[in-house]
Amino acid sequence: MRKIMLAAAAMLTISSAAFAQSTVIVTDPAPTGSVVLPGEVRTYVMEQQTPSVVYDGDIAVGATLPDTVEVHTVPNIDGYGYTVINERRVIVEPKTHRVIQVLE
Repeated sequence: MRKIMLAAAAMLTISSAAFAQSTVIVTDPAPTGSVVLPGEVRTYVMEQQTPSVVYDGDIAVGATLPDTVEVHTVPNIDGYGYTVINERRVIVEPKTHRVIQVLE
């Protein structure tokens, strides 16, 4: 009986570890300063020839850019916009202008 209990406990431990590896937890804003973007968003933004604007404010994840900064939409993908500030590509929420990620 003891061998069966040990085997069952081992199976539960192994299956829970496998489950934990496939679980993704998203926080808002991300505490590490980066968010995993859909690949097509990053690719699209990196391929665009958008002129850079000069901006003296903070360009950090979670910061809100002023309405004077022009935000371009990413076609066919809701919830993502972008701009280029001080030669850095910045992913933003189009409606709020909140910085989601700064691409390097």
